[in-house]
Amino acid sequence: PVEGGTAAWACHVGFPPSTIFPFTPPERMGIRNLFEFQTLMYRPLYWLGRGGQPGVDYDLSLADPPEWSGDGRSVTVTLKPWKWSNGETVCADNVMFWINMMVVKGSRYGGYSPGYLPDNLTSYQKVAEDKVRLDFDRAYSRTWVLMNQLTLITPMPRAWDRTAHDTPANASADLADIPAVYDYLVAQNGEWTQESNEFRTTWPSSPVWSVVNGPWRLQDFALDGTVTFVPNEHYCGPNKPHLDEFRQVPTSSDDEQYRLLRGGPRGLGALQVGYLPHGLPPEPPEHYRLVPQQVYLVNYMPLNFANPTVAGRMIRQPYLRQALQCTLDQDTASRDIFHGYGYPTTGPVPAVPDSDRISPAQRGRTIGFDIERARRLLTDHGWDISRGPAVCVRPGPGPGCAGEGIDAGTRLSFTVRYAAGRLALTRLMHQFKRDAAEAGIELRLQEVNGSVLVGQDHSEGDNPQLWELQCWNGGWVFYGHPTGEVLFKTGAGSNYGRYSDPKADELIDRTVVSDDLDALYDYQDYIAEQAPVLWTPGFPLRVFAVDNNLRGFEPVNPYGMINPENW
Repeated sequence: PVEGGTAAWACHVGFPPSTIFPFTPPERMGIRNLFEFQTLMYRPLYWLGRGGQPGVDYDLSLADPPEWSGDGRSVTVTLKPWKWSNGETVCADNVMFWINMMVVKGSRYGGYSPGYLPDNLTSYQKVAEDKVRLDFDRAYSRTWVLMNQLTLITPMPRAWDRTAHDTPANASADLADIPAVYDYLVAQNGEWTQESNEFRTTWPSSPVWSVVNGPWRLQDFALDGTVTFVPNEHYCGPNKPHLDEFRQVPTSSDDEQYRLLRGGPRGLGALQVGYLPHGLPPEPPEHYRLVPQQVYLVNYMPLNFANPTVAGRMIRQPYLRQALQCTLDQDTASRDIFHGYGYPTTGPVPAVPDSDRISPAQRGRTIGFDIERARRLLTDHGWDISRGPAVCVRPGPGPGCAGEGIDAGTRLSFTVRYAAGRLALTRLMHQFKRDAAEAGIELRLQEVNGSVLVGQDHSEGDNPQLWELQCWNGGWVFYGHPTGEVLFKTGAGSNYGRYSDPKADELIDRTVVSDDLDALYDYQDYIAEQAPVLWTPGFPLRVFAVDNNLRGFEPVNPYGMINPENW
């Protein structure tokens, strides 16, 4: 490897880094904040992805492989003697600090799901300076515990355990200290949904956020959103950085990024890593090679079950969600918009790569593109589709009626908010609007900056959220086993539409206590048929355009993590 140099990476359009505190709330939970920003500085307990393949990379993890009790109800985690950049040793207290915060503030963490970590612990304790033991309320799937529970934990240093800059606390041992410590750390992060970069420019010099254990530390966060990392000279991992500097550059649109790539990887403002916008022919700009970023994901559009207006009452009708799904032509979009890189999403388990986790029913697709079926679903439930948009003529509950709370004369119309600046997404939304209209469903499109979209529509507050349908041009990248406790369980942290179904909860619960594939099949078949979200085409998260002179970029992590220390 050649030592030195700078690599500039283009941020996902509309999604610059916005949150540095790794106890990230639902409205800021996402790849850009977690896997492409925070984990460069603050390592999770276990690192997922090894050599481009699924699984755990214990070399890059903060802990040795977990040790299980004979009955499978207790697990002991032993920390490696890695160092924080201020000289502290990564230790059991750092893990206890995180779990205590989950106990008190779990509802404000995007990876929390009621009934699971930490609710499923009967006890947890520090058993040595480098050991923590977790005792569960029952035996769970060990694969699930490792990949979906222990990977949630990001050890936090003693330097963060304080209620003011000069006032240390003891949140690693005393739950009573957690609320004040949490409030202090949130204040150091800045308002979750604040889009101005003025506060973020203070992060590099912060006595809190400058304490890191990852391979990188933050050197600069510019007013324009450009982020500059430099190597953490105290990093203990086996893959120390070769670059002198790693930069993340915000981009506002696919067009802007493509223009930067066409300028080549040399000179002021050049990109060494960008990505070819979806919707353009897959041809690399000169001096770049294309590297598809295939990650383990499902793409979907959330629906707002909690909307208090008639739109929410319509969304709560399964037949209406199914009708919407029938008007979304994934096959045409995969072929014409994504130039063959796309593929249909059929349910809550990723279709790519092919695996035995995909149920037989989903290989044939539960709900495909079928406008005639959508029209039948609507007419069978009291909608007059002879005009556009369709109008309710048989209101209220009961067989053959539109549903509870849907009055006569209600027009079948929804607002769809989607992320701005994405060429392929814009084409997909307009295709969806045209096809939905054929079935009598009006879609009113609103283009919104992506970061603003998720910040506004999923922020905590007293006012009801009035969004109806939403698309941020993605869905969920599975950081582990593809169970649904974080996405579709009642009250889950990243259940963005507030979907709630007792049968779904029961089926999800079965998937986390057993490695039996039938449990996973039953769950995904039910969720696919219920359509709590609208499934949208899958595609490589990005098709990277990588400077031909930049080596060590491949293989690409299947969970969306990045390792610029290897470049």
